Amino acid sequence: MNNRRQQVQTAKRFDFRLPALSVLLVAAALALPTLAQASALDQFKTFVSSTQSAKGNFTQQLVKVESGTPKVSNQSSGTFVFSRPGKFIWTYQKPYEQLLQADGEKLYIYDKDLNQVTIKKLGDALGSSPAAILFGSNNLEQNFNLKDAGARDGMEWLEATPKAKDTTFDRIGIGMKNGVPAAMELRDSFGQVSLLTFGSFEKNPAMSAGQFKFAVPKGADVFQ
Repeated sequence: MNNRRQQVQTAKRFDFRLPALSVLLVAAALALPTLAQASALDQFKTFVSSTQSAKGNFTQQLVKVESGTPKVSNQSSGTFVFSRPGKFIWTYQKPYEQLLQADGEKLYIYDKDLNQVTIKKLGDALGSSPAAILFGSNNLEQNFNLKDAGARDGMEWLEATPKAKDTTFDRIGIGMKNGVPAAMELRDSFGQVSLLTFGSFEKNPAMSAGQFKFAVPKGADVFQ
């Protein structure tokens, strides 16, 4: 059990933390032809203002440069659904099952293998975190400095720098393609990069009233 807990903590390097939530972000596909030649910043602002909710899938990996060579580790994948502001379900399916869910007020982190739920207050911590880009309000420039960062890997890139000094990530790169975010790079002060790519993106799908209400699994240990 101790070894399992250590593995879980290592794999959750990109997990949510307060006051700076460190995960998530999502999107890709459904091109808007009129935005194809627009700058990353213009594409991103249009995407944020026109997207109240979304769902799709993601892949996530940690990239660390050792002796000049990038090495990929902690690869995972899963699905997401969100509704602004502050409601989302971020589900890791591989290599192990984990659920991160927020109902607008609280964040629930459920580890299926440990049958353990951790509950935290969502609060204002969402504001200056990477999660705010999709899950927060539309007023991103209140919490981030945004600027275009040029073209790379078939995408137009935007750089978002948190205005708060106590965030987990120093810089956030957002790769825009056909009017939606297709990738994100989260760089921390240790030189590590958490890379997210997104697929099967559906913009503004119908959402049920109780979709984001969390139910504690039977027999699970609960920590607050």
